[in-house]
Amino acid sequence: MISGRACPVDYTYRTDALADDVGRAAEVLYVVGGLYGNLLALDALERGLALERGEINVVFNGDFNWFNVDPVSYLEINRRVLGWGALRGNVETELARDEDLGCGCGYPPWVADEVVENSNAIMRRLRAVASAAPALRHRLGGLHRHAVFRVGDLRVAAVHGDAESLAGWGFAQESLRHPGQLRTVAQWFSTGAVDVFACTHTCLPVLQAVDTDAGKGFVVNNGAAGMPNFAGDLRGLVTRIAVRPLPPATDSLYGVRYRGVFIDNVPVAYDRVGWAEKFIADWPPGSAAHRAYYERITHGPRYRRAAALRV
Repeated sequence: MISGRACPVDYTYRTDALADDVGRAAEVLYVVGGLYGNLLALDALERGLALERGEINVVFNGDFNWFNVDPVSYLEINRRVLGWGALRGNVETELARDEDLGCGCGYPPWVADEVVENSNAIMRRLRAVASAAPALRHRLGGLHRHAVFRVGDLRVAAVHGDAESLAGWGFAQESLRHPGQLRTVAQWFSTGAVDVFACTHTCLPVLQAVDTDAGKGFVVNNGAAGMPNFAGDLRGLVTRIAVRPLPPATDSLYGVRYRGVFIDNVPVAYDRVGWAEKFIADWPPGSAAHRAYYERITHGPRYRRAAALRV
């Protein structure tokens, strides 16, 4: 097993386990993936959540840790996220593990070896910080890998990777360009008795409609809440699924309404200058995270918003 590319067997689960989950009722559901230790993004997200009226459900679906390698930020991120509710991603899973198996990212062949090596190095540094808080590591390891919610007439499965693996890339925007993969995804919707898969993990967002036996299913991958997702746009992104429209002061970059339910990708306008300064302080030039992420953090990825909306 190559660290960072192949993952342990305990990452996998059965898609039909989602069908067995009755699900929690929710009028407004926020699915927040890829916070990546950005405390300023968490501040901005919580300011946005305060604009909602009525009851809301928030689930952080993994990788809320990553860049937060100073002990204060590490503890603060986890305290606040776990106060809302969370699933574990590959980062939290590997932080809780006693042996070093790399980052657990499950990188596919199209990702360069250099990216894998940088991610493994980031994980080693973060594990060293996490080792000082063993009770928290144990708590992270006990988080669930998936959850089901009932929003209006839709069943929504929140996962980190895909319908079969915590670190699966079956919902990556690259994977969803292939007809064969879309047929596999259509089967996942049927087997899991799911109308919407809300995911993250693969770092780039996509809202993909899929033809299913029941009509349509939607994969909504938010990319990253704590990093830019589009060229020239330095905001993070989260998924909102709700029976009522967005509050007046809240924007949607793109979305769809299906069977009376609003599915939106909502920007997280954090203090990008403050975050860049914090990032450099923790990850100076020459460090693994600086090599891997600084260009994206300061300019965004080479990915256009138009490429993400596929409905």
